[in-house]
Amino acid sequence: MTYNHITSISSLPFLFWQRFLNWLGLAVVIEIVVIALLFVVGFLVSEHFRTTGNVADIFEQMTGLAFVALGQTVVIITGGIDLSLDATIALTSSLLSGVVNGRADLAAPMIVAVLAIGITIGLVNGALILTLRVHPLIITLAVAAVIQGFALLYTLMPIGSMPDGFDSFAFEHLFGIPIGAIVAVLLFGLVGFILIYTRLGRRIFALGGEPIAARLVGIPVNWVVLFVYGLSGLCASLTGIYLVSRLGIGNPTGDTNFNLASITPVILGGTPLTGGRGGVLGTLLGVLLVQTLNNVLNFLDVSTFYQWMIQGLIVIAAVSIFVEKRRRVA
Repeated sequence: MTYNHITSISSLPFLFWQRFLNWLGLAVVIEIVVIALLFVVGFLVSEHFRTTGNVADIFEQMTGLAFVALGQTVVIITGGIDLSLDATIALTSSLLSGVVNGRADLAAPMIVAVLAIGITIGLVNGALILTLRVHPLIITLAVAAVIQGFALLYTLMPIGSMPDGFDSFAFEHLFGIPIGAIVAVLLFGLVGFILIYTRLGRRIFALGGEPIAARLVGIPVNWVVLFVYGLSGLCASLTGIYLVSRLGIGNPTGDTNFNLASITPVILGGTPLTGGRGGVLGTLLGVLLVQTLNNVLNFLDVSTFYQWMIQGLIVIAAVSIFVEKRRRVA
């Protein structure tokens, strides 16, 4: 065996880890490291942080954000953005609890109805973007104003109630993991599979990377746009259902702030706002990172206002790293 052969064999582990890290992506690796550090800090700060109950609380609290961040990820990959999430959540949650109002026989039909409403709102967003050829930020903000108006015409205050057992979606556990979190992870897995292994997924990335070229090569851009915004609307309505399950009531004026909150884990997960790149694994870890950070800061008695500031600084840092990386590549 020659020296070169020995050298090549000894370098195999390094090459394996190099390819593995490249496959995961730098953003995902950084997220994993930061989450691990946050758990170490949490263990040192409070004994309660170490309990399984607190870990379950983290999963419960991240579920609502996970749904909307998933839809936002796919939209941003195409180079768009959806700022109608808060309004969609307000309308769907208010309609669900208001119409059901404690009647068990209406729960299932209304769940289907509000999911359909969410999808319809997303399709309207997509159709207006395609028809008017105006930036998605403007369109989705305008649609959000209309939807919020409908929600406030329906009710000006928290309304309705849900039948016994509906809170299982938020609080019931399976193998120690909240059911809502399991549903969110399964949905992330499904969307991740679509993005990586299907023609639709390749078209989504192509639209975000080179929209003009995507049209020229015959990609049905209109259908792709309608799909991603319809998915975002569906995810927003899932968050509305989850919040009703968690809080027991819908609120048309709830200060959820999901519009901006949904963008944070997307950026942290390595999906640039310019589109064409990214993935759902980074977003899921980004949601976990944000919620773990909030949990640790709560144990440190840090004010919610400071938590918002810290999250904002983290987003600025993530965007700065991405911009600097693009400059170096250019």
